[in-house]
Amino acid sequence: MAPPLLLLSDIRVSLGGAPLLDGAELAVKPGERLALVGRNGSGKSTLMKIAAGLEQSDGGEAFLQPGATLRYLPQEPDLSGFARVVDYVADGLDPTDGEHSARRLLEKLDLDPEADPGPLSGGEKRRAALARTLAPAPDVLLLDEPTNHLDLPTIEWLEGELARREAALVLISHDRRFLERLAQAVVWLDRGRARRMEGGFAGFEEWREKILADEDEQRRRLNKKIEAETEWLHKGVTARRKRNMGRLRNLQTLRQSRREQIGPPGTVKMTTGEGETSGKRVIEAKGVFKRFDDKAIVENFSLRVLRGDRIGLVGPNGAGKTTLLNMLIGALEPDEGEVALGTNLQIATLDQMRRSLKPTVTLTQALAGDGEWVEVAGERRHVMSYMRDFLFSPAQAKTPIGKLSGGERGRLMLARALAQPSNLLVLDEPTNDLDLETLDLLQEMIADYAGTVLLVSHDRDFLDRTVTATVHAEGMGRWVVYAGGYSDMLAQRGAPPWAGPKQEAAKKPAKQGAPKPAASTAGKSKLSFTERHKLETLPEEIDKLEAAIAPLQAQLADPQLFSRDPAAFQKAADALAKAQEALAAAEEEWLRLEALREEEEEG
Repeated sequence: MAPPLLLLSDIRVSLGGAPLLDGAELAVKPGERLALVGRNGSGKSTLMKIAAGLEQSDGGEAFLQPGATLRYLPQEPDLSGFARVVDYVADGLDPTDGEHSARRLLEKLDLDPEADPGPLSGGEKRRAALARTLAPAPDVLLLDEPTNHLDLPTIEWLEGELARREAALVLISHDRRFLERLAQAVVWLDRGRARRMEGGFAGFEEWREKILADEDEQRRRLNKKIEAETEWLHKGVTARRKRNMGRLRNLQTLRQSRREQIGPPGTVKMTTGEGETSGKRVIEAKGVFKRFDDKAIVENFSLRVLRGDRIGLVGPNGAGKTTLLNMLIGALEPDEGEVALGTNLQIATLDQMRRSLKPTVTLTQALAGDGEWVEVAGERRHVMSYMRDFLFSPAQAKTPIGKLSGGERGRLMLARALAQPSNLLVLDEPTNDLDLETLDLLQEMIADYAGTVLLVSHDRDFLDRTVTATVHAEGMGRWVVYAGGYSDMLAQRGAPPWAGPKQEAAKKPAKQGAPKPAASTAGKSKLSFTERHKLETLPEEIDKLEAAIAPLQAQLADPQLFSRDPAAFQKAADALAKAQEALAAAEEEWLRLEALREEEEEG
């Protein structure tokens, strides 16, 4: 058996005197794929930074095999100090690497290598950081929330890319579908210690719940034993007798054990401030158009939303999901068409950029202003009590929002949105930075919510568990409504999820008949006989490649495939990569030849 490439032993870290990591262990073998999971604040990112050599532990050892290469993807990449995106990516290469690998990955991630990093969006910075991390082809990849701020096409590309690589992976992610498709084992960081479960992520939650149930039973037995020993003590049996001193010491030991026990962390308590019942018709959009400059965002879109509907908006970054969402709730006027809102609407919103969170405002001010009370679901609550529902401690009451972690800011936004009386809940990327347990509760809350929900999300599992209909960006401003969640949309669509009209119009040539006769020119023809023949036959070749890609993508969409049959998953992933590369090459060749044909005709 091969020794670990990366080994962390007895890692200890304390924050403010309290242990964050208390003897945590992590062993990563060559080619192994591990999911590192745990509640927000459990120390996952800290442990990963220690593994990457970016932070020091208070105790324990971190060991990387000599000669092994390691790369780390941070949650918040810093691109400052670089004139071009390609400079930032190339800076992470080994001295012997060429810049071509950096440019290749940037092109695959749809980023301009020559672009200025300064104006990049959060998703673009994350894609640049992914290129920087993957370009050197390291032996060990440490990825902290790699799917955050990425759109679905990029997430699915990343899944395939990581599945094909031979590097060992340690993944921190809240995206269940992503973990199910990649992880071969799970390391659960809980109360400072790391517990390992062999097998895919699909079995993790059942395994975790069994451990917690066993701990509850052990605590129950300990408490029962303490009660029995305490009753013996109170019956007047003198503890001063020598023969009873041992029993008394045993009781004291039991009590000490109970004091030292650390129970599982609390759970978020989500209660929505539900408003009055809205009218049956919540939103009616008819023939809506929206353009920015010459770019079509929404073209002739109609939708009827009834009370109780849960609608998910899905599409690549830049497709216009937030724009469409804002038009549907009346926050943005369409260029053409009509959006009519129903009666008695009370709207609560959660925006993906968290713009309403000012970094200098304290936690209590964000929830209760300058007062001490907040009203939730018709009940007046003290702000400290409401804070505890979302796992904030009293010591954090005066903490500026700018000092909170990403997960804490996400919980705060939920606390603010859910406190408002509402019958229409609008959630734009609500899952960013939330841990799996909080996601479970958010899903349950949405299921129990008496009103209507509109949400934008790139989390496929979350969409499948929450929405009753999916509005998908097909490209070129065209949006189509599908019944059910994300997986239902894929099944109904019957085509690769991101091969919509926008991509087809940009890449797929129409079938060609006989080539147009070339205009008379004095110069030599730009197309040879072979090139003309290729120009005619390429569209049919492209169609065949697209037909081959569709079933492979459908096969890889099965969340249980990797854990059930890793070999089949790898075979399908390899075949998909090969077919996609062939399709890209064929499309590029057609575009080149078509450009030559047009030049020839313009003569």
